[in-house]
Amino acid sequence: MFLRLVHGVCEGRVEEVLGLYAERTHVEHPFHPLEAPPLRSLEELRAHFGGGSSAGHTLRRRPVGIVVHETADPEVVVGEFRYEGTVVETGEAFGIPGVFVLRVRDGKIVESRDYLDHLRSARARGRLGEVLDAVRERHGG
Repeated sequence: MFLRLVHGVCEGRVEEVLGLYAERTHVEHPFHPLEAPPLRSLEELRAHFGGGSSAGHTLRRRPVGIVVHETADPEVVVGEFRYEGTVVETGEAFGIPGVFVLRVRDGKIVESRDYLDHLRSARARGRLGEVLDAVRERHGG
């Protein structure tokens, strides 16, 4: 499940990725600098993966350094990896480390905590200044 998720995200197979999740799910990004609310439905996930025009630069990426850890709970999958790739518009290389903690029930992801380096991601997308401004505004700095 983890491998299908990270490869599907990198290859832009949004419908296939959405098919991995339960209709009602709970996806959190605990390290998100703007404290993004959890995504709780397929529609919220569709909007998240859609990105829209505000997504910034185009990233060509692949998951590398993949390690999937066994857990005592058969529903829980822990996978660590890095998204590595190139920014299409600039040719700049990037690496974004991550750890996903998934709960899979009846073949669908019902819960996920996605620990990513959101600042590296914003930098790769050409949006670091925008994100830092939003953090300053949110936290009064």
